Amino acid sequence: MIHFENVGLRYGMGPEILKDLTFDIPKKSFQFLTGPSGAGKTTLLRLLFMSLKPTRGLISVFGREMSTIPRTELPMLRRRVGIVFQDFRLLDHLTTYENVALPLRVRGKEESTYRSDVLELLKWVGLGDRINVLPPVLSGGEKQRVAIARALIDQPELLLADEPTGNVDPPMAKRILKLFMELNRFGTAVVIATHDLTLMDQVQARRMILTSGRLDLYE
Repeated sequence: MIHFENVGLRYGMGPEILKDLTFDIPKKSFQFLTGPSGAGKTTLLRLLFMSLKPTRGLISVFGREMSTIPRTELPMLRRRVGIVFQDFRLLDHLTTYENVALPLRVRGKEESTYRSDVLELLKWVGLGDRINVLPPVLSGGEKQRVAIARALIDQPELLLADEPTGNVDPPMAKRILKLFMELNRFGTAVVIATHDLTLMDQVQARRMILTSGRLDLYE
């Protein structure tokens, strides 16, 4: 699904943030991305989401070399990827329900075909009674769960999650992880960036450890 070969990235004339990354994200795989703060985990997720291009090296996404993909085609490719950002990126003028349903609305789907799925997913993440609430009223943990539900609603081929359990309590973290595992069981490849060793210990999955811009893989 994703292939990196000798990928490096720097901003401007600064030092390389990511160095000589070579790895694959296979279809239907599950992996954790971890490492100390400042190691480049969020930057790597942005490369996987195609919102950044590498300074050097090769990245292939869904069988296409990223440097050859026209800018106009990138939004369509990104629709195949669900992403949970650390800053949530919810739209404050939309309700909880509307934020989660947004990817489906963008695709032109009729509400009658997805309303029950959105409501069921919001109930699963503990927000069944918050469907008509606007983001400014929600707590940090509630916003995080809305962002997670939005990333999952369209059953993406690849899910990228940046510290998805950072603002929730341990029982909810366990429930969210179970949801990711269920999505993976149905065919979605999952990459979770996290510092939470307890979370990682709950799943037999590959660990991608990023340290000072370099990546080590442990199956």
